[in-house]
Amino acid sequence: MQQRPRPPANWLARAEAAGGLLAPAPELLEWAEGVILDSGGPLHNPDHAHLVDADLAFLWASSGFLKAGRVVLGQAEQVMFRAGGWQKARQEQQMIEWFGRVPAFLITLAADYCATCSDAEFCALVEHELYHIGHASDPYGAPAFDKLGRPKLRIVGHDVEEFLGVVAKYGPSTDVQRLAAAASAAPAASRLDIGRACGCC
Repeated sequence: MQQRPRPPANWLARAEAAGGLLAPAPELLEWAEGVILDSGGPLHNPDHAHLVDADLAFLWASSGFLKAGRVVLGQAEQVMFRAGGWQKARQEQQMIEWFGRVPAFLITLAADYCATCSDAEFCALVEHELYHIGHASDPYGAPAFDKLGRPKLRIVGHDVEEFLGVVAKYGPSTDVQRLAAAASAAPAASRLDIGRACGCC
């Protein structure tokens, strides 16, 4: 049985005292690969098949941040440096010091939340961020691959985005109806599988 990764308590205390810190989290990548991406993992999800050999890295952030009135607990991003000269060199150096390379994609999770949330909430957060890294399409809508046969990846938005007031006033769109149908079905991940993935049943 595998334990779910948690941010080191001593680092989290130091990060909170410092007003916020970031730290590489290779244990998160190892856990996600073994539990979600691996076909034999207890929470395997074939929707993420394109990520099996992807160049991913994970970071702990000491806490979330506010964006548009909401607290952001996780963020997936394609690593790109929009600066030149020393700024770019500094940003690349930071990635190399953290990960030994500049990864193609980076997932950052709020450590204070991950330290206290339930197993199901933790698994849902990790999968949410993995879903943001999608398989790019070719000009004909088919999955795109590079010259070596690897999936081309891109950042994708949420499947459904709508306000409660709009749904209440005008009714659900097709996307919201799909979300409601998924919400009314039993969860695909059982409590037992979550327990096996996180190390506590």
